Amino acid sequence: MSFKKVSFLIALCSFLLIADVLSKAYAYYYLPPLGWSSSIYPYGGIGVFQGFLGIDFSLNYAMNKGAAWGVLASFQQYLLYARLLIITGLSTYILVVKMPYFKRLSLSLITIGAIGNVIDYFVYGHVVDMFYFVFWGYSYPVFNIADSSIFLGVFSLFLYSFLEKKSLKLALKNE
Repeated sequence: MSFKKVSFLIALCSFLLIADVLSKAYAYYYLPPLGWSSSIYPYGGIGVFQGFLGIDFSLNYAMNKGAAWGVLASFQQYLLYARLLIITGLSTYILVVKMPYFKRLSLSLITIGAIGNVIDYFVYGHVVDMFYFVFWGYSYPVFNIADSSIFLGVFSLFLYSFLEKKSLKLALKNE
């Protein structure tokens, strides 16, 4: 892999991790908790926009002791061990196995997101979430930059897998 690609990957992951850590510190110390009522904004927190194409967005502090959407919140210690195991496994895989750059980038996004959420556990005792969307009346679970990074990594892996299968079928068809 070229120096340019490695440098970009390191810079992107560093930027995402720093943005995640700083945004969570801001949320923890300065944002009102989710559910805090505001006479200005109907969903509490700090309203960023309301009614934009039917979408509302606010910044709120939310504590998440579980995994995605608070799942397994009563098993916080085991989740920490699972996250550390995933980080170790993915990091080893990324560094050792030869793979296409797009796949390496996707796995790096997942890894850096997991690292961001583990840092929360050690700093705050839970994961800090702050982005709250309401899509056409549906209240979407609160999330953070690390969660977004994990989502983008998983989505791009699915996309990569789909495109790889499609190109393989096309190659077999042309033989």
